[in-house]
Amino acid sequence: MVENEVTAAKELETQKDKYLCFQLDGAEYALDIRHVMEIIGLQRITTIPDVPPYIRGVINLRGKIIPVIDVRMRFQLEGRDYDDRTCIIVVHINDKSVGLIVDTVNEVLNIPPAQIQEPPKIKKGSQNRFIAGLARVGDSVKIIINMEKFLFEEEMEEINKKEAVLS
Repeated sequence: MVENEVTAAKELETQKDKYLCFQLDGAEYALDIRHVMEIIGLQRITTIPDVPPYIRGVINLRGKIIPVIDVRMRFQLEGRDYDDRTCIIVVHINDKSVGLIVDTVNEVLNIPPAQIQEPPKIKKGSQNRFIAGLARVGDSVKIIINMEKFLFEEEMEEINKKEAVLS
């Protein structure tokens, strides 16, 4: 193996089973740490016309235009005012950087596969597609987000079109 491949393989191994936990509306969520690029404070968001309401707009992060999604709105939860605990998790989804606005970031946890169950098949529909599993952590349950399915392809195409206009 080439040195870069070895380094990348070691990095993937250290991130295995690690999840960034955050809260929305009192519920605890988790996403695979491999998708997380960084966590930043709330910044000035430039709105973009003619996009779904949960796409709040874009931010300029060190010269790179990044679309920002309000995860509360995406999950059809009741809105609330942003505060000093509100932050943006910058993730990489389908070769695209996207900012996720969440109520608060809690911690990074090691959650082995044995602690993760498939979500119940309660309702057929688009909302369940976001859930990769439910993790038992102590007395709590973390809802693990499926980042690959967080956006439909047509939504990513919409974001790409809007970014092209702004670039």
